Amino acid sequence: MSEDRSHSAAAIAAAVRAGDEHAEAIARRALDAVARTQPVLNAFVSWDRDVTLSAAAEAPVNGPLAGVPVAVKDNIATPVLTTSCGSRILAGYVSPYEATAARKLREAGAVLVGKTQMDEFAMGSSTEHSAFGPARNPHDVARVPGGSSGGSAVAVAAGVCPIALGSETGGSVRQPAAFCGIVGIKPTYGRVSRFGLVAFASSLDNVGVFGATVDDAALGLEVIAGPDTRHDATSAPGPAPSFGAPHPARHGLRDLAGVVVGKPREYFPDTLDAATRDRCERALDALRARGAVIRDVTLPHTNLAIAAYYIIAPAECSANLARFDGVRYGARIEGDGLRAMYEATRSAGFGPEVTRRVLLGTYVLSAGYCDAYYRKAMQARVRIRADFDVVFASGVHALFTPTTPTPAFRFGEISDPYEMYLSDIFTVTANLAEVPAMSIPIGRVRGLPVGGQLIAARFDEATMLRVARALEAELGAEAAR
Repeated sequence: MSEDRSHSAAAIAAAVRAGDEHAEAIARRALDAVARTQPVLNAFVSWDRDVTLSAAAEAPVNGPLAGVPVAVKDNIATPVLTTSCGSRILAGYVSPYEATAARKLREAGAVLVGKTQMDEFAMGSSTEHSAFGPARNPHDVARVPGGSSGGSAVAVAAGVCPIALGSETGGSVRQPAAFCGIVGIKPTYGRVSRFGLVAFASSLDNVGVFGATVDDAALGLEVIAGPDTRHDATSAPGPAPSFGAPHPARHGLRDLAGVVVGKPREYFPDTLDAATRDRCERALDALRARGAVIRDVTLPHTNLAIAAYYIIAPAECSANLARFDGVRYGARIEGDGLRAMYEATRSAGFGPEVTRRVLLGTYVLSAGYCDAYYRKAMQARVRIRADFDVVFASGVHALFTPTTPTPAFRFGEISDPYEMYLSDIFTVTANLAEVPAMSIPIGRVRGLPVGGQLIAARFDEATMLRVARALEAELGAEAAR
């Protein structure tokens, strides 16, 4: 990980505020990077040079993101460029309104470069399920960038922009951040308004942030965080704290003195890839070097997470996607029974993964099955959340785990849907428990990036970021090797 911070979001904004740089020139360089990388990496669904340069000319020059180029996942509504959700149903659709997170970026001076590739309706772990072709991992184009926010991760990893927005339902920011070797943050549920985020599973969805560094991601989160009482009843009241703390390299080698970092045994199973485990142990040693105390902890209901998630999320998605009934979007779905629904959804334009999840969600909510499946999954969710409450109440300030079991896999390597779902095994718990979590690069395995995951108590992103900054500073160039 480079210590050269001259191209960070904060540095770009400072240069624009000082008059040393102009937003239009920065936007042109970002657009040139899109044109150069798009034929190989396919990170973007839509971009328009005139739209971006016009936005740059009008961008506020005194904001915290003045002139900073950003990319936005294509399920976050913007009144320019598309909001297609990676689906044929919404191909070419331009939203009549703007998501709160996108508006806050714009008002802070950021310049939208383009909308990024994603798994259709955010359902996937590889960005292979996009109607507009897969995005590709810049570290190895034969491998996936992760998903569902793969395009945004690629845009940051490829150097197009220092900040991008993604969305998270079960790890869709953290997992691609790990695969692409960058930072990805999922905030506490309610920390960032969901207004304008096309719903997948409403009780699990979050707008998240990618950054080239911890400070970049933290700055992006600081800009988009905060209440939205007008548009989102689930947004948390009260202003968000500042996340833009100084880089820990300025604070000496004991900046985590008094901080207890938990190591959950359930996230380090015997089956964990040996090289990934080694990188995690090195990261824990780095935290010790910064003064942290590492404590073994247990989250005993972790084994229920994948099963609970893949009942709750499809159930909510089956309700949310009912709007695509041919009245406003797609072809009308008519007929009774699961087979009729399957044929109708396929003809309406849904891809196989969305169809699979809609059918599963409809099944678990149907008469006679709701108690057997959905209610039990919700009970498991309560227990998973309680596990985190107990650990954080015991004096643990943050948790450290692998972000993913392995580095990025090859396209087509995983064809079994259940095996694909297991790539989220370390990330879904944070969504179920509504706690903040993030991925940070901790090194390479077989030449590919791997990420370490930090998790904190609800609304304690500040502590999570403090630990992340210290880890980033301690690992330094080691994280890039």
